[in-house]
Amino acid sequence: MYLTVLGINHRTAPVEVRGQVAFPPDQIARALAELIALDGMREAAILSTCNRTEIYCTLDDASPEVIANWLARFHQLDQDSLQPHLYSYQEAEAVRHILRVAAGLDSMILGEPQILGQMKDAYQQSLQANSIDTLVNRLFQHTFSVAKQVRTDTAIGASPVSVAFAAVSLARQIFGKLENQTALLVGAGETIELTARHLHEQGIGKTIIANRTVSRAHELASQFNGYGIGLDEITAHLEEADIVISSTGSTEPLITRDQVRAALKKRKHRPVFMVDIAVPQDIAADVAELDDIYLYTVDDLKQVIEENLRSREEAALQAEEIIDSQVERFMAWVHSLDAVPTVRAYREYAESLGDAEIEKAGRQLENGTPPQEVIKTLTRNLVKKLSHNPSVNLRNAAADGKAGLLEAVRILFQLNTRDKK
Repeated sequence: MYLTVLGINHRTAPVEVRGQVAFPPDQIARALAELIALDGMREAAILSTCNRTEIYCTLDDASPEVIANWLARFHQLDQDSLQPHLYSYQEAEAVRHILRVAAGLDSMILGEPQILGQMKDAYQQSLQANSIDTLVNRLFQHTFSVAKQVRTDTAIGASPVSVAFAAVSLARQIFGKLENQTALLVGAGETIELTARHLHEQGIGKTIIANRTVSRAHELASQFNGYGIGLDEITAHLEEADIVISSTGSTEPLITRDQVRAALKKRKHRPVFMVDIAVPQDIAADVAELDDIYLYTVDDLKQVIEENLRSREEAALQAEEIIDSQVERFMAWVHSLDAVPTVRAYREYAESLGDAEIEKAGRQLENGTPPQEVIKTLTRNLVKKLSHNPSVNLRNAAADGKAGLLEAVRILFQLNTRDKK
């Protein structure tokens, strides 16, 4: 039985191809049912995100080709065109890959934490589909434990490395908790959407989104319990904003010094944190000269991000060391499973001998034999029967020069044979 990973990710395929092999949530159950019905497939789980689709499984056959063929069939794709984008790992390398994914070491943004939650969702889906058993179940549990250890023992996730996350992190440094703050976000593109998401996760009190297309502003704001306005309404709402983050394609500043000065007066000079991510700038540069204004540009954030990325890269080296040791630990457990049938057979053999001797002892007691004598006889007979076959095989091994078997027995039973020849 081979532990196997087959997948496609942001490093091996463009977004168009990744989209073709993604599994919508409502298709996961059917996909898992089909997977475990394949010849040679024992267990299966599917992780599907915008940046990767991976199948974790155990196979009787070492070849992952059966999974690749199924993946192409399921999504009605040409196998030959899909194959160059696929990768596969087995056994220890499969374990290493899964641990690296969960720790954020294989992510587009190094150390990002969202992937761990997505892996936990994949685990729950496989449990509901009854598509995993002992090995993959244990692998997921081990993976979650290692990811937690990496987060605890390294600084892999301590420093923001995206513009949106860096902006929100700076806001938290200035205000602490954000539950009493109002954020005015200008624009409705990907960066502003991500910023709104981060602010929402941090418990922001109120979110206002301003955009040239008001319907888009309303649509985005509604996802985060906020409301949308047009760009021409910014002046009227600026005094409400404790946090202003802007990212549009405007060629002229949308927020001027006079607008901000007027807003500060109405705010009685309560401080405002402003981040201008746009190039050219959305917020006039001379706004930074005003008291009670903390204005950061995209260049300021880039410097923070570059320093933080270096910090994460150093932490990633520590994380790799943790993962190396944990791969060995998990594989040692996997290899221990090979002994299970032998251990079970030996126990059943010993129990059958014991049952036979107990039955004889019972008859002896019924015939009046003294209990002490019965116990001695039972013990002597059981020892003889348990040691007979091993003794014969050990003598034969010695005669055939199989010193390795003799040494294995000494280790197995912790025997000291020195000076006992």
